[in-house]
Amino acid sequence: MKAVVQRVRAASVSVDGRQVGSIEAGLLVYLGVGKEDAESDAAWLAEKICGLRIFEDAGGKMNLSVLDTGGGILTISQFTLLADSRKGKRPSYGNAAEPAMAESLYERFKAMVAAIVPVTASGVFGASMEVAYVNMGPVTILLDTRNR
Repeated sequence: MKAVVQRVRAASVSVDGRQVGSIEAGLLVYLGVGKEDAESDAAWLAEKICGLRIFEDAGGKMNLSVLDTGGGILTISQFTLLADSRKGKRPSYGNAAEPAMAESLYERFKAMVAAIVPVTASGVFGASMEVAYVNMGPVTILLDTRNR
């Protein structure tokens, strides 16, 4: 699994012009599921993201997690994170999981995050979505379960 994690002041996601999820300050997570991924990858990633100390403490040092700040997590499925663009100009998505498997692990990841963080929201798997956010910092972290 791959994730792009952004520290945000606020974030929302809309489908067909209707807002389907939003959070105030917290984390915006774009999640890509690969064909080799398993539930253990979702568990590791959920715990890692919820514990990332990327929010500033009283001294201005990035030392607090989303749990410490009471923030939320907005999760968006994004298979394009698995793109392979080494050859040519058109990316290949052969490393992305088939939709049924990807959706299952995406839903499992969301449930694991919701068991840790009280405020969560998400997009709609497989939908064309519009995501709006204000990145704080900016702070953007890339995570890949293959590099743990």
